[in-house]
Amino acid sequence: MKQNLSKLIATICGTGYAPFAPGTAGSLIALPSAYLLHWAGGFPLLLIAVITGFFKGWWATAEYVKRPETSEDPSEVVVDELIGQWVALLPLSWGLWHAGTEPHVFPWPGWVAAFVLFRLFDITKPGPVGWADRRGDPLGVMLDDIIAGIFAAVLVFAAAGIFHGLLGL
Repeated sequence: MKQNLSKLIATICGTGYAPFAPGTAGSLIALPSAYLLHWAGGFPLLLIAVITGFFKGWWATAEYVKRPETSEDPSEVVVDELIGQWVALLPLSWGLWHAGTEPHVFPWPGWVAAFVLFRLFDITKPGPVGWADRRGDPLGVMLDDIIAGIFAAVLVFAAAGIFHGLLGL
């Protein structure tokens, strides 16, 4: 039972078994799920999901890699991409929630920017992202995507400030 649950969580219900770019598939799954979380409870619910998802993902990854046939960071484990992508979307959710925007509104330029920036940082692994990835343990599996998500979130926040603040768009 514990092995099945960890596999379900770690692979996001099998999304990690996508034949091409499983990490990107995990990030793509994060978009509609983040939208639903934002719609259901705004920024607070998405933030709670990030925090609880991180710990559930860490547990699931730790359990999943105990299997003899797996490596330290198997490509099918994509819960880290889901949570990292949610982190990248937090500034968008916060801005909309703070402004009192209807919960169903989630403008596409912010989604695209968060997705592209997160994937860029997750793939290239600059600085602390690479450090976390090189840890070679379940915490490192989760942390590299959290840090990539934070990098992306900072740039999404800055871009929103420029476009909506300085440029008034």
